[in-house]
Amino acid sequence: METAIAYKIGNEKLIKVLPNASNRLRGLLKKQGREENGALRVKVIGGGCSGLQYKMDLVDGPMNRDIMVTSNEVRVVIDPKSALFVSGSELDYSDDLQSGGFKVKNPNAVVTCSCGESFSA
Repeated sequence: METAIAYKIGNEKLIKVLPNASNRLRGLLKKQGREENGALRVKVIGGGCSGLQYKMDLVDGPMNRDIMVTSNEVRVVIDPKSALFVSGSELDYSDDLQSGGFKVKNPNAVVTCSCGESFSA
């Protein structure tokens, strides 16, 4: 007997996936065979030179208490605590050799470090 997962539906006011990030994520999810129900988990954890940092993983879907946002054909899941820190953020992707990868543009970040991997809110 399967137990239903209790999660909330959010919108792009929480986090918005920009087209470059969407294309890259959809490709990664397809490569892992998760294009149907897979999602990007965005989590804020302690650490980094500014105090907080992002952790991103591809997952099979939301867990209990998560907030799920569908943006640009990609599902993003965020736990309620992390949602407080990422509200209003945009996720982008760049192929740039030196500073490429996924980047979060976060309006709540008061201080960011020079490497762009951590922030303080």
